[in-house]
Amino acid sequence: MTLDVAVTRRLGPAFSLDVAFTAPPGITMLFGASGSGKTTLLRSVAGLTTPDTGRIAIGDRILFDVKTGIDVAVQDRHVGYVFQQAALFPHMTVRENIEYGLHRSTADDRQRRVSAIAESFRIPHILDRRPAQISGGERQRAALARALVTEPSLLLLDEPLSALDHGIQSHIMDDLRRSNESRRIPMLYVTHSHREVYALGERVVAIDNGRVTATGSPHDVLDHPAQGVLANLAGFENVFDATVLERRERAGTMQCRLANSATELEVPLGRTAVAQPVWIAIRAGDILVANEQPRGLSARNILPGRLVELTAHGPTMVAVVDVGARFIVHLTPSGVESLHLHAGDHVWLIVKTYSCRIGG
Repeated sequence: MTLDVAVTRRLGPAFSLDVAFTAPPGITMLFGASGSGKTTLLRSVAGLTTPDTGRIAIGDRILFDVKTGIDVAVQDRHVGYVFQQAALFPHMTVRENIEYGLHRSTADDRQRRVSAIAESFRIPHILDRRPAQISGGERQRAALARALVTEPSLLLLDEPLSALDHGIQSHIMDDLRRSNESRRIPMLYVTHSHREVYALGERVVAIDNGRVTATGSPHDVLDHPAQGVLANLAGFENVFDATVLERRERAGTMQCRLANSATELEVPLGRTAVAQPVWIAIRAGDILVANEQPRGLSARNILPGRLVELTAHGPTMVAVVDVGARFIVHLTPSGVESLHLHAGDHVWLIVKTYSCRIGG
C-alpha cells in the first residue's frame, strides 16, 4: 500500500504547512531543519493534528478528507507511532507495554506476538523489566516493538535515534532495516541527520519552511541539494553565495566569485546566467591542503590562504582556512603531523571542480 498526503495547515501568521507527496512501501525519510514542519506533518498523518484542507489516504483507505468530511479517529487509523523519547508507560513492564495495543487479542495470541516481536528486536531478556531498569537503546527497541506488534498499515518515526549514541543507533538501524524488509509497509522517518538518511532511506522528502523542496533517492537529494539550507543539512560544511563571472560551455564549467571577496572558483556548468547569483557547496572532506604551492595538478582551484584555526573533533582535525572567504577543511591527525601544520601557517587549498555543487 502507498501513503498519499496532500494537506495544508496554518500554524500562525508566519508559518503554514503545505505539502503533497507519495510514500510507497519502505522507508521514506522526511528530512529538514528543526521547525521546518516535519513533526506537524507526522502528527497530521497520525490524526493528532487536524489539517485545514487536504486528503490523507493509505491505499484506498481514506484517513482524512475535507471534501467528504472524513476524519478517522487516531485509534482507528491503524498507524504506529514512535516518538523521539520512547514514551513507554513507566509503571508497566516491557512486556505489558508491548501488549498494550493487543487488548482485543486472546492471551495465547498476545504471548505469541510479543515473543516474536521481542525476538526480532533482540529484547526478550528485558520483557519483565520496567523502563527505568533498561538502557535508552533498549527502551527505543521496546517502543518500536510496541508500535509494530499490532501490524499497522503505516509506521511513523519522529527522530527515534536522536537521543542515542552512534553505536546504539547503528544496531537499531539494523533492526529497522530487517523490519522493513519483512513488512514492506510505508514508514515515514523524521530526521535532520544525513547519516540516518544514507543508512536507512530508500526515498527522501526534503521539507523547508513547511514546503516540499525536493524528493528522490538519498543520492539525488543530498548529493545534489536544491537549496543552500539543504546543502548544510546534507553535510556540506562549506556553502557560499557567489556570482557567475563566465560560462564556458565547451569546457562544461563556470567561473564564479564568492560573495564579499575576490576569491574565484571554477565549478560545473549550471543553468545560471552570467552576473546572476548562485550558491556553491563543498564538503570539508573533499578539500586538500598543501604547505607549499602545488604544481602540475589537474585541479583547477588552487587557493592560497592562511590557516586560522586547527582543532580536534574526535578522530578528525578541523581546519579553518581564510582564502578571502573562510573554508572548513577536514584532515587526519597524521596528515596534520606530516605537514607540520599550525595556526597562522600559509597554506594552499586544492578543490576539484566537480567537488563543487551548485544551485541558485
